[in-house]
Amino acid sequence: MHNWYWQHWQELPYLKCSLLDSVPHGFLSRHFSPWTPAELVKILPNSTSAYRVKQVHGNLVLKTDEVPPLPSPDSTDSIELLEADALLTQKPQEAVWVASADCVPILIADTQTGNVAAIHAGWRGTASKILPQAIALFQAQGSQLVNLKIAMGPGISGEVYQVSSDVAVQLGTTILPIKTTTAVEEVLAALFDLAESPVLADPEPDKVRVDVRRVNALQLEQLGVSPEQVAISPHCTYKQPESFFSYRRDNLKNVQWSGIVSIQS
Repeated sequence: MHNWYWQHWQELPYLKCSLLDSVPHGFLSRHFSPWTPAELVKILPNSTSAYRVKQVHGNLVLKTDEVPPLPSPDSTDSIELLEADALLTQKPQEAVWVASADCVPILIADTQTGNVAAIHAGWRGTASKILPQAIALFQAQGSQLVNLKIAMGPGISGEVYQVSSDVAVQLGTTILPIKTTTAVEEVLAALFDLAESPVLADPEPDKVRVDVRRVNALQLEQLGVSPEQVAISPHCTYKQPESFFSYRRDNLKNVQWSGIVSIQS
């Protein structure tokens, strides 16, 4: 098992994962709000430029050479953010950031090339397989699957994440060998039959609980990524209000940021 542990920057707590200890990274708590990545870049060592996108719950993965770097906090310059939900670095010392409240922040590092990625994976992005899209882009740049290390940060846990049966089916079709025309009841039954199923029963009709991080983990398994290369945070944004914002809990558009820095290969 990979350890998740709290670190502090000027007495403010953030999470790190032992799987990514070779690269500067952090899953920040709500205590860093309202700072933005341009200001947060100083928290992660060795980062010279920061990048983010306008997240839209899709599956588009951009590279940092397609995105303007964020102006420094004391700059009067402004940039137009491009719409996407993941960023992959091209050079050393680039920090890529994603925001989340209940969606899953995923940080990836290639231990050989030094490139890294930050991904925003809510249920919609997961249903459209944003994580496999990001992995494919790593591979297109010469990465080998075996060299990737993937950490899924704090998100809403399956025990409390109630969704419609239709949402569960959209997620299920990404991890089950079934036709998209298969009946809802059949898809749900197949999901419940999975070992360590990402779906839990819910007392309301046409509702289930779903573990989005587990769905992403199963997508990785199907790509041939070893479970030893993957770490999943035990932290729940909904159940830990002292540490994290949760849109489902508070219905407010507050976010915490997660970032990672590319290193020299």
